Amino acid sequence: MVLRIFGLSIAISILAMIVAFIYGGPEALFLVIILSILEISLSFDNAVINATVLQRMSEFWQKIFLTIGVIIAVFGMRLVFPLVIVWAASGLGPVAALDLALNPPADDAAYFANGEPSYETILTDAHPQIAAFGGMFLLMLFLGFIFEEREITWLSWLEKPLARIGKLDQLSVVVAGIVLVLSGSFLAADDKVSTVMISGVLGMITYIAVNGLGELFNLPEEGEEEETAKSGGPTQLAKATGKAGFFLFLYLEVLDASFSFDGVIGAFAITADPIIIALGLGFVGAMFVRSITVFLVRKGTLSDYVYLEHGAHWAIGALAVILMVSIGVHISEIITGLVGVFLIGAAFISSLIRNKRIANADPKLDENTPATV
Repeated sequence: MVLRIFGLSIAISILAMIVAFIYGGPEALFLVIILSILEISLSFDNAVINATVLQRMSEFWQKIFLTIGVIIAVFGMRLVFPLVIVWAASGLGPVAALDLALNPPADDAAYFANGEPSYETILTDAHPQIAAFGGMFLLMLFLGFIFEEREITWLSWLEKPLARIGKLDQLSVVVAGIVLVLSGSFLAADDKVSTVMISGVLGMITYIAVNGLGELFNLPEEGEEEETAKSGGPTQLAKATGKAGFFLFLYLEVLDASFSFDGVIGAFAITADPIIIALGLGFVGAMFVRSITVFLVRKGTLSDYVYLEHGAHWAIGALAVILMVSIGVHISEIITGLVGVFLIGAAFISSLIRNKRIANADPKLDENTPATV
């Protein structure tokens, strides 16, 4: 099963590396490998969250996510999105933006000879708005999770009190709004405050709209009972189809975009070549993230290791904070990746300990037995 799930990703990765070598020689190949590692390390928590949503979707919508969704992730976010940002921010046409990316002058000074900044500079300047949108979307997702009461908790000493205060109506919106105001006031440059605030509000609105539409259409089929537990995302119901499946798919795509913002911007610290970025982040990194998502669903890993979802949401919260702080302070992508890996790794180890404890206490008990740590 492992080969079947990861086989296509491995084949595409090999092909992408061959293309990179032909395109730019050993240096391009090395950069693609580095970018793919960056993407996988930054997006492992994304794969866990994707799996929690994907397992609620019908087989049809799972296939849509793994086909059309991959195309959007690879070409849309890793290739087209940076070009659109340059196009919108610089006033250049699409062709001129692509030419600027593919044919950079020999030195930075040459970029300004005609009053035009570099491709990398334009994207870097747009980072505060991008970080505000993605940070607020992910923060809303995180807050929606930790403010919900749930039978099984990981960091019980913290999650239980947060769940109790989460009974206050619209607390997630209040907390997110305060974070946005503080970030815009103290971290954003004076000429970026308004755009950061607008982008952050749009991130909140996007989450509320997509999540709300998912709940609106996610009705249980006849004879099925609605699950009462939530996971900080669209309602958990049996195998969403039709409109429910569509909005879960839309939710996953926006979620993937929010995760990819940091990786795309961070990639420019390694290279400004959009072809290499697309090969490394998209054809290798994004494909493996999709395969990891499928593996988690097919193996039932989230059911076997019940704290993984908790660890992934805490990693999302950490990424949201990092994105908001990065509006005014540069934070290394290495830190971002290590924080996510650490939290998910800790959750995995906690799950192993829990499973062992349950097995030793009573072999008849299964891993879904309620327990807290």
